[in-house]
Amino acid sequence: MTPSDTSGLYGGRGQYGDSDEEQPRVVVRDKRRIDPVTGEVREPASAPPADPTASAAGFPGAGGARATQSATDAGPEASPTDAVAKELAERTEDLLRVSAEYANYRRRVDRDRVLIGEMAQERLVLDLLPVMDDIDRAREHGDLTGAFKSTADRLSGVLDRAGVEAYGQVGDSFDPGQHEAVLHSESGDVSVPTCTHVMRRGYRRGDRVLRAAMVGVADPAQPSVPVTADPTDDPSPPDESTSTSATENWASPEESTVDVERTD
Repeated sequence: MTPSDTSGLYGGRGQYGDSDEEQPRVVVRDKRRIDPVTGEVREPASAPPADPTASAAGFPGAGGARATQSATDAGPEASPTDAVAKELAERTEDLLRVSAEYANYRRRVDRDRVLIGEMAQERLVLDLLPVMDDIDRAREHGDLTGAFKSTADRLSGVLDRAGVEAYGQVGDSFDPGQHEAVLHSESGDVSVPTCTHVMRRGYRRGDRVLRAAMVGVADPAQPSVPVTADPTDDPSPPDESTSTSATENWASPEESTVDVERTD
């Protein structure tokens, strides 16, 4: 029996028992990112944008009214030129802010660098000041000679190049901000507080005092004022004649009455 005969026996439904109902369709989609044939990367398929009017059309009544109201409130979209101009303004503002912060940072770093250098120089000068005091004592006693004098002159030159200045001489006016008074006296030869002795010279760098000078100070002598006696403080003793006459002229009331009776 041939296959055609078999199909006639089963009422034309086919050799394998196919029914009259339509079978579901099988769809196979290739979602591989790389094309197996060409080896290139495939571009992902973009989904079509949803149509708000279509979704609104499926829900009559209040749904369609809400969709229409949303579309009305959205208004006209901004043009691409306006969006680019707004983004450019934001980027320009960010660039200006970053530039200002960087300028402030560089200014602060430069100021800190200069300050650290000055502090290091001042620390070195403070360590050398006791050596300069020894050189001053040797100069006062006449021992600063020969190679010692040459070394002292070179050390003084180094301090001069660093802007360090020595001060403190006999006859200078006393300044509490630059002098340290350890002796005090009075003298009629000065009109203002004056340095009469210098025990140790001071050093300053510009307007900054590194070490105050140790001096002795003489103030103007105060003139002596003669003291006059106050007569009310030391009264003189009463005169005896004045006291006697006053006693004689004084009479008691009884004696006055007797005198009046005798007159009558």
